[in-house]
Amino acid sequence: MEVDIEVLHKFIDNALQEDVGDGDHTSLSTIPEGKQGSAKLLIKEDGVIAGVAVALEIFKKVDKALKVDVFIKDGADVKYGDIILHVTGSAYSILVAERLVLNTMQRMSGIATTTRRIANLLKDTNTKVLDTRKTTPNMRFLEKLAVKIGGGVNHRFGLYDMILIKDNHVDYAGGISQALNAAKQYLIENNKKIPVEIEVRNLTELEEVMECGQVDRILLDNFDFETLTAAVKLVDGRFITEASGGITQDNVLQYAQCGVDYVSLGALTHSVKSLDMSLKAFKN
Repeated sequence: MEVDIEVLHKFIDNALQEDVGDGDHTSLSTIPEGKQGSAKLLIKEDGVIAGVAVALEIFKKVDKALKVDVFIKDGADVKYGDIILHVTGSAYSILVAERLVLNTMQRMSGIATTTRRIANLLKDTNTKVLDTRKTTPNMRFLEKLAVKIGGGVNHRFGLYDMILIKDNHVDYAGGISQALNAAKQYLIENNKKIPVEIEVRNLTELEEVMECGQVDRILLDNFDFETLTAAVKLVDGRFITEASGGITQDNVLQYAQCGVDYVSLGALTHSVKSLDMSLKAFKN
């Protein structure tokens, strides 16, 4: 699992506090103290599974005595009726962990499923699919992990690990050359080594960027297919290219066929449908 374990544990602690508060009073009032039980994580919809490793950490955080047997790992294609895992131990602990496990895995699996579908569409091209910062606050690290599990590529994680000069930055800075020169000076003065990307809105802006240089990647925003193809030819491999704006599952292949290195889709994380699954008690 490629996440900071301390960050994950903090997320789990906060999520459990939000949900459990001073106790699961339904379970405390109806289930005999010390009651043992088993439950299975059941898939109710075809897709790609993600979040199994995270679920293991949730169960462990809730109750180290819980025993979990995993049958299907992250990244696998799953179909209706598949059983991902069995968990055995305190019935109270299983019920405390249930909703957090399901909420996390359903969300991550939905993202992985959508990403895999798009990655498969692009498999015969040289274009990769990128995620964006359009994520759920405090769940970004899990949503971006799900994108990787689904076969996508992570863009910058936040505002701190890349300079991405967008249209508003350009306008506030006074123009493209001003923004690029200021960014270069900032990196020198602060002894920072992070990549620089700039967004362009037309071929004129693209030509200005290419004349200035000082960038690692050029974001071609809201270009139609004809203009995008012309832009890629103009760049001619001198910079990494990324297309964004209005890209959907229905037209992503057309964007890729224009020759860009990457396509970025906010829809991977901001409006994805969760994958249906449930945690059901069963008798051993």
